[in-house]
Amino acid sequence: MTNINKNSSLERLSQLVQTNISRKLDYMPDEFNEQQKAALELFQKRIFLEKTIDEALAFNRSLKFEESHKSLSLATTAEELIEVFKLRSEVYGGINYQDEFPDAIEGMNFDIFDQNSGVILYKTDNKITGTVRFIFDSPNKLPSEEKSSFERYRQGGKRIGELSRLIIRNEKKGLNQEFKYLTKGVYTLCTGNNVDMAMLSIITDHYKLYSKFGGGELVDSIEDYGNLGHPVITFAWDPSKASTFFKRTFLR
Repeated sequence: MTNINKNSSLERLSQLVQTNISRKLDYMPDEFNEQQKAALELFQKRIFLEKTIDEALAFNRSLKFEESHKSLSLATTAEELIEVFKLRSEVYGGINYQDEFPDAIEGMNFDIFDQNSGVILYKTDNKITGTVRFIFDSPNKLPSEEKSSFERYRQGGKRIGELSRLIIRNEKKGLNQEFKYLTKGVYTLCTGNNVDMAMLSIITDHYKLYSKFGGGELVDSIEDYGNLGHPVITFAWDPSKASTFFKRTFLR
């Protein structure tokens, strides 16, 4: 009940800020009005951050995630989520993905989809070195539906979601530990929460690996995904049909 009341208060506060964000005081100089607008915009972003953290933590705590690997877990504290948001910003900034996936607050990358996602962490020496989120279907649809349609899966009675924000701090060529265990985490999350199909938007060059997962099918091929500057494939994966290769490579 406390969490519900807090979120309701944050929503009312956000609406109040939005109402006043462009309101100018005619008797004050333009510089003052510009500073006031900037301050209100920053405050609104802070409200959004607070709501995202509250919603995301509540959602993650509601999920089934039976995983024994000590380095792999769901985010269950505000400190973990903040570290994830910072890691996303750091990595995306380093590979020039900020235009397509901009920070909500400078130095912190998050959006509304985090409120309905299982945020998976991989820790090395108690520090997050990899993360991925799995967005469960909601009225907000899914991010890749700006480019592709998943309606045929919904109409076919499938429970779907989307793998998103796969981040590794120091990614190396080949199958590193973070990628292996984060992929295992997605499998564990999907199979434990009755997900029928996991959607992925992947670089075309990565399709050879993902096609070996078993239970996959091509949804769409996009020549240029937004500002990324390279072709992307949208791929649907049924974890219940995971191949022998997948189980041997990712589940051991």
